[in-house]
Amino acid sequence: MPPPPKDNQLRGYLLVLVAATLWATIGVFYKLLIDNYGLTPLAAATLRGALGGLILLAALVVLRVDLRVPRADWGWFLAYGVFGVALFFVCYVNAIHLTGVTVAAVLMYTSPAWVALISSRWMGERLGVSGMVALLLSLLGAALVARVYNPALLRLNLPGVLFGLAAGFTYGLYSVFNKLLVRRNRPWVVQVYGLLIGAGVLLLFVPRGESARGFASPDVIVILLGMAILPTLLASLAFAIGVQWVPVSVAAIVAMFEPVAAAFFGYVFFGERLDPGQWLGTACILAAVLLLRPVRRE
Repeated sequence: MPPPPKDNQLRGYLLVLVAATLWATIGVFYKLLIDNYGLTPLAAATLRGALGGLILLAALVVLRVDLRVPRADWGWFLAYGVFGVALFFVCYVNAIHLTGVTVAAVLMYTSPAWVALISSRWMGERLGVSGMVALLLSLLGAALVARVYNPALLRLNLPGVLFGLAAGFTYGLYSVFNKLLVRRNRPWVVQVYGLLIGAGVLLLFVPRGESARGFASPDVIVILLGMAILPTLLASLAFAIGVQWVPVSVAAIVAMFEPVAAAFFGYVFFGERLDPGQWLGTACILAAVLLLRPVRRE
């Protein structure tokens, strides 16, 4: 298959950057819901997927969008919802519980490496020299942003490490399943089924009382709606559309811009500051993202 035109590559690259920036806002919403309103992380994640999926479904129904998909793709949709959405949340929550936020974040950001391996083996994509350099830069940057150099933050144990690696793997599967499914399905159809299947699986693990807290007050409902629209609907749609025009291995690395944007939002909303090592990590990630940008040749 010939590569897409440079204009489409640039459009896809920018859409993945938009998705990463919107995903970075999830920390703000989670922090408000968990710290201020008492939701558990898993309940907040479940409501995020459920509301995002239902809002998108309602919009597609009103617009009379054809929601039919090829029968042969239903297995991929199920895998996307179960492994790329639901299982990722389960693994990540357990990794945070067993190893702490720092180590869990570093292990989760191994996802570009997993994507590179999967896409190279089964999708015929090759990163090339610049892609491999960008991959190494992004992984180094994520580790520095998460402050792995601070021994006081490291509490390693084997189960926690395995959960963290599984979180990185399932997060990588999110990208791969998107790339596979948008080949024969419209991006918004892919997202609505992925979100609803994932939320349906997560609901099996969340006590009903915990989910009900999400509707305890108008303030909580507004925050939930914002979370469902910005880092869920708009981000996932931007990524699903963008990944049509860039290799999924490249998209996974460009999406590593997320921790950089998250650091900015943490400073703006909660006064969180970066130390010198984290600024170095931020520079590494930005360098990786810029290294992969499509270059227009006249």
